[in-house]
Amino acid sequence: MKSSASLAFALMAFATAAHSHQIWIEQAPGQNASVRFGEFAENLREVSPGTLDKLGVPSAALLSAKGEQAADGVKTGDGYTLPFQAKRGDAIVAQAPHYPLYPFKRGDQQLTGWYFPAARLVTDLAPQAPKLVLDVVPAGKAGELQVFFRGKPLPKAKVALVTQSGWAKEKQTDEQGKVAFDMPWQGVYVAEVSHQDETPGERQGQAGPERYHRVDYVSTLTYVKPDGLPAVPAIPAPNADKKAKQ
Repeated sequence: MKSSASLAFALMAFATAAHSHQIWIEQAPGQNASVRFGEFAENLREVSPGTLDKLGVPSAALLSAKGEQAADGVKTGDGYTLPFQAKRGDAIVAQAPHYPLYPFKRGDQQLTGWYFPAARLVTDLAPQAPKLVLDVVPAGKAGELQVFFRGKPLPKAKVALVTQSGWAKEKQTDEQGKVAFDMPWQGVYVAEVSHQDETPGERQGQAGPERYHRVDYVSTLTYVKPDGLPAVPAIPAPNADKKAKQ
């Protein structure tokens, strides 16, 4: 049997690995959207049985001119399928608030954190209003994005833009929460931002209320650029289970 110290170390190591992950939304042409969990730039999609099972069922919503359609994801071997697809002008948002709380230390204090990933898929770069707690939305100009936290622009936030080839660029938002990137290639781009909220609180877990001392928000935005230079191929996919055990 593991000692409590070794178990805590294992949980913290697992939490650190999870925090390098994100969720993002994919939608192949003519198919419904899916929520993935892993590292997009490394072509890593966690699987079930495996690390994907830790994520918990994400909730999602299709945002269109007709209104909002909410639904939970349905687990597959490498993600969660949603019962809808975004058409031109639509967007999809998703969040996964059920990831297990994790322990961390601050000085001599043993505290608890909450990893809270979320995602947005957009079909064009028209400006959009924020909906997620931590949200990345198009700002209306080519390559320009805006980050919001609790509905307000988030300045000095680091935003990473990555492609399936592993290309990545990182910039910091200005005082209006805006940041701009060049997008030279066709294909899928994923922007990622994180923000740590030190406000303690309580969430409802499966066994009852769970106290936490901070929340680690991680949000992404997915956009498929239809024009530009030919897309660079994705890097080879690693073995998700093997990576999770390292």
